[in-house]
Amino acid sequence: MSSQNTVSTQYQETLSIEGMTCASCVGRVEKALKKVDGVESAAVNLATEKAVITSSQPIDRNTLVKAVERAGYDVPKAQPIELIIDGMTCASCVARVEKALKKVQGVQQANVNLATEQAWIQADGGVSSGDLIQAVKKAGYDAKLLEQDNSQQQDKKETELQQLKRDLIISLILAVPVFILEMGAHMIPSFHMWIMHNIGQYNNWLIQFVLTTLVLIFPGRRFYEKGIPALFRLAPDMNSLVAVGTLAAYSFSLVATFIPDVLPHGTVHVYFEAAAVIVSLILLGRYFEAKAKGRTSQAIQHLVGMQAKTARIHRDGQVLEVPVAEVTTDTIVEIRPGERVPVDGEVVEGHSYIDEAMITGEPIPVEKTLGHPVVGGTINQNGTLNIRATAIGESTVLAQIIRMVEQAQGSKLPIQALVDKVTMWFVPAVMFLALLTFMVWFIFGPEPALTFSLVNAVAVLIIACPCAMGLATPTSIMVGTGRGAEMGILFRKGEALQLLQEVKVVAVDKTGTLTEGKPTLTDFRVQDGFERDQVLQIVASVEAKSEHPIALAIVKAAEDENIEFLPVTAFDSVTGSGIKAEVNGQAVQIGADRYMHEIGVNVSAFEQEAARLGNEGKTPIYVAIGQKLAAIVAVADPIKPSTFAAIEALHQLGLKVAMITGDNRHTAHAIATRLGIDRVEAEVLPEGKVDVVQQLQQKYGRVAFVGDGINDAPALAKSDVGIAIGTGTDVAIEAAEVVLMSGNLQGVPNAIALSKATIRNIHQNLFWAFIYNIALIPIAAGVLYPAFGILLSPVFAAGAMALSSVFVLGNALRLKYFHAIKFESSH
Repeated sequence: MSSQNTVSTQYQETLSIEGMTCASCVGRVEKALKKVDGVESAAVNLATEKAVITSSQPIDRNTLVKAVERAGYDVPKAQPIELIIDGMTCASCVARVEKALKKVQGVQQANVNLATEQAWIQADGGVSSGDLIQAVKKAGYDAKLLEQDNSQQQDKKETELQQLKRDLIISLILAVPVFILEMGAHMIPSFHMWIMHNIGQYNNWLIQFVLTTLVLIFPGRRFYEKGIPALFRLAPDMNSLVAVGTLAAYSFSLVATFIPDVLPHGTVHVYFEAAAVIVSLILLGRYFEAKAKGRTSQAIQHLVGMQAKTARIHRDGQVLEVPVAEVTTDTIVEIRPGERVPVDGEVVEGHSYIDEAMITGEPIPVEKTLGHPVVGGTINQNGTLNIRATAIGESTVLAQIIRMVEQAQGSKLPIQALVDKVTMWFVPAVMFLALLTFMVWFIFGPEPALTFSLVNAVAVLIIACPCAMGLATPTSIMVGTGRGAEMGILFRKGEALQLLQEVKVVAVDKTGTLTEGKPTLTDFRVQDGFERDQVLQIVASVEAKSEHPIALAIVKAAEDENIEFLPVTAFDSVTGSGIKAEVNGQAVQIGADRYMHEIGVNVSAFEQEAARLGNEGKTPIYVAIGQKLAAIVAVADPIKPSTFAAIEALHQLGLKVAMITGDNRHTAHAIATRLGIDRVEAEVLPEGKVDVVQQLQQKYGRVAFVGDGINDAPALAKSDVGIAIGTGTDVAIEAAEVVLMSGNLQGVPNAIALSKATIRNIHQNLFWAFIYNIALIPIAAGVLYPAFGILLSPVFAAGAMALSSVFVLGNALRLKYFHAIKFESSH
């Protein structure tokens, strides 16, 4: 145990990466980061454009940034944070505020201006505006955000999409006439004759030259700005393939147009249309790709959009509406009907129902009254509530959910490792194949050999872009984890997506997982000669003196019936047996059958009743008043209504279900029989749960453990996939890979089904991406020409390449429509 619990300190840094276009870029950035001293691992995600670097020691962020830049990519600086500072009067105030801001970990630069009363802060992405505001307040000044805006990144993406759309439109306007002039002349003899008579061949080529040059200089510039430097670094990427391919076609066409005499006889042709149309088609693919990538992160945008912008707070006897960033813990916040809850809190006044579907996935509103917790982002239905703020900013449940989903979306599955290894060498291999194609056609091909060589080499370069390979896994993860969040299933680690679908056994804790976790009075039967309400009043009065869970259940039942408690004297707890006391001068004893035998009370009258209760998994307790048997009481932890359907759903998925509990064997087996559980391990201590998990792993294979308590944390950590019930403790949630935000066990089969669907989707994407390249590269190289006379035009190659990426993204987006399993329980 001790060796398992020894954890070495690890440090994590997240960088945003700009300029990546395909899987080979991912490989290059990872390789560059791993070369930095101290870096243990680097996971780069093409879809999220982020790198997560893990190290055993703190590493200077600038060192990592320089490594990325040396590889030919950019790390954008985090958006500066601007604050309005109140209370400054002189230069010393400025110095104090600057000093306070610079002390915040992660702040790189802070400039404060007395005249404008503003502060400008450049900081790491991990620094929140709340941290900075608190630092200023500690220095004795007030601060607030100059502009509260959560959508800067989204605006940036939208701007990029608009620029791409503009470039695409310009490219199409210029490229379509080139295509018509060249290909129209080839396909329609009468059109060819019209061009010859009215424009002339040379003028036709000049027009194509001008239009194509404009395409390459303006919309196509992005490919050369990135692709050519990558070539000089001997690290070619997708942009390099497009740049080399289009420049080869363009350069050949220039020579054919302006100095045709240097070319062999019969090879004087222009391929302006190939260069122009290739750029247009690839821009079209990129545009569809960018739109689809935007849709893959809709779940995160949806969650961010649920964060309230303002809050109505109580201050100095007034109700003020302020930006949510100004709310501090313990502030009283008023929430009116139809409003979004701005922060996490606890109800101190009022009664209402709150729609918590965004957190739990459960559609039925939840009643809230005094003492009940509320979660920021949920919607108040019909009553006004006053809550005391318990968590703000980055500490709220919604902020944590967003962070969890982002981390899961940015993670890398084991399946991706193979893809990365392949794609790292893919682009150089393609360039070699293109060169080989050129040489083979030039040496062995028919006349005009130079033309055939050029066309086929360009087709190989264009068809082989590994975009689809790079997008195959991360896009499915993004959509799958986002859909899970909408259903109340949070994958804290992306790897859990792959492991969960391999699970053979689901092991569950009993209390709080299968059951409500709150003992309830289920049966109360009195002997002849006694009145039920009177006996309940006496029993509850005595039990009110005890802290035992069974006592609390009886007291709660009496309170629900508005029964007043009686004065109790001579209260005494008999360890391991029961309790005794005096009520209105009468001796009262409450306990198990062995306690009744000890005090000489015959319990045979309830023998059959006790046997029935035991078989139902309930705990029978006897009551003696004045040395006479008065009643038999049963307390049980009720099974959650959803548990029956959840167990059946797991069985229908072909999984075995095991129950691991510290409860007594008799009760455990009774509950297992009712639920149809395959294996029971009862009276297990917390450390013993780990041993049981290991036994299950040895016998069946991968094990998922579902739990909710502190005592479940070791088993959650030891299992292949730990699933925490989100209504449980923070410790359990931290130890788990998957969190169910509702207490509903049906989230487990849904999580497993979503895992299976996501991995199936990834396999489909990878199959398409690899088979597409394996099949079409030889065709582009011209292997079908000797037998069938078929060649793949570079234009069609560009169209096929764009289609490949769009297909992969479209397939991943199908996961948005994944639905929860509908299994009806027979109970």
